[in-house]
Amino acid sequence: MNKPLFPDVSVNGQEISAADIAAEAQNHNAPKDKPGWAWRAGARALVIRELLLQEARKRDLQPKPLEIEPGKFETEDESLIRDVLDLAMTPKVPTPDRIAAVYAAKPDMFRAPTLYEPSHILFAADPADTKARLDANTKALAALATLKSSPKDFAHLAKELSDCPSRDMGGQLGQLVSGDTVPEFEAAMDGLQAGETCAEPVPTRYGIHILRLDAIAIGDVLPLERVQDQISEMLEKAGWATAANEYVNSLVAGAEITGIDMAAAA
Repeated sequence: MNKPLFPDVSVNGQEISAADIAAEAQNHNAPKDKPGWAWRAGARALVIRELLLQEARKRDLQPKPLEIEPGKFETEDESLIRDVLDLAMTPKVPTPDRIAAVYAAKPDMFRAPTLYEPSHILFAADPADTKARLDANTKALAALATLKSSPKDFAHLAKELSDCPSRDMGGQLGQLVSGDTVPEFEAAMDGLQAGETCAEPVPTRYGIHILRLDAIAIGDVLPLERVQDQISEMLEKAGWATAANEYVNSLVAGAEITGIDMAAAA
């Protein structure tokens, strides 16, 4: 008999259905030609979830869902998983020396926001509309070719071609700080010098942009006193993630799990 492509999975005798795994697999990225990757990731996530819920039942924990945002509460299972992790783990509190060492190693991580003054020409196109994106990119390339021979025409082209209200200001977006724009637009700005126009169109969720950076002021490195709480929180989160991973690995090692190789799935 042929071995099933996606075998049944069980955790200490508790079966996890193929339907539940298939639903969870939708939350995990995988190449289109590798559906098994998403299945294994989904199965692993549900195995870990089941192990934590079994541990919560062993400890006779009762769900106490917290409000995670206005009007939205944890599920009972999420509440139990949070409680069992809180009880099982004691992450280390970052010491002042550790905080100072992180700051000294990469001070450029802790800068005041960068100030940008960009201008753009937007050819709007939905990312889901392949034809519209191709058409927008073609128009952007043609406009870029015009600008290479006549850079002073930027404002004129923006007024004539841009799908953004900034066309009325010749494409000027005013002053922006780090985080004001989508990541791909900000990354493109970070790759430019003041007065430079991006050599290639910049695709974002809004469409295809021609981008010119008119001015930039990189934020100064902040003193340790200003960022030590931020670094402490960052280290606490990393420590919590490490401790959670170690705890989950201990549960996996002590469990009877069939249908999936947890080490390979990781």
